[in-house]
Amino acid sequence: MFAWFQRLLPKRGNFFELFDAHAAVTLQAAETTTRIFAGEADAETLIARLKDLEHQADDITRTVLQTVRVTFLTPFDRSAISGLINRMDDAIDAMFAAVTAVRIYGVQSFAPDMHEMARLMLEAAGVSAEAMRLLPDIARNGPRLHDLTERLVNLEGAVDQLHEQGLRRLFEKHQEAGGDPMRFVVDREIYKHLEKISDAFEDVANEIDGIVIDHA
Repeated sequence: MFAWFQRLLPKRGNFFELFDAHAAVTLQAAETTTRIFAGEADAETLIARLKDLEHQADDITRTVLQTVRVTFLTPFDRSAISGLINRMDDAIDAMFAAVTAVRIYGVQSFAPDMHEMARLMLEAAGVSAEAMRLLPDIARNGPRLHDLTERLVNLEGAVDQLHEQGLRRLFEKHQEAGGDPMRFVVDREIYKHLEKISDAFEDVANEIDGIVIDHA
């Protein structure tokens, strides 16, 4: 009976193609988010585009999670596949949360530290996309994957420093007489969202490192 059931299951899912597709959508989302934080005038159009990209990423994530449940042979452990795609999806979700805060509060200008955090986020998305392309041959690409995950961790550290620096400048600015307490609260929330994007990419790096350790 079990052998009959196995024959009904797909032998191999197209996981690497799905990882690539999600990474490509995430990179587009990061580019769109960076344009929003650059203060481009047509912010509503960019936000709508980001929402569409976030939905595309959700569809890919759902496909991966459905496929992993019905595939008999997987390229690596099922929990690793689920963990990686979920962490990738966390990154684009965090971008959408950041931009949603911008839209809700009507923010149109951004501190230099926010610009830089968004730029580093875009770089992290590019690094992640390169890593996805290398996963089909982990044995050969292990050293390069290690370099890429190390870069993601370093980017997260740089974003943490910008986050701390930005909050300090924000506090000093609004501590003075005539400061705007509400703008302080709004900007602090946006900084928090930007940091969460970087945290998500670090989580992607950790998932990749675990896969490399198990399979390189």
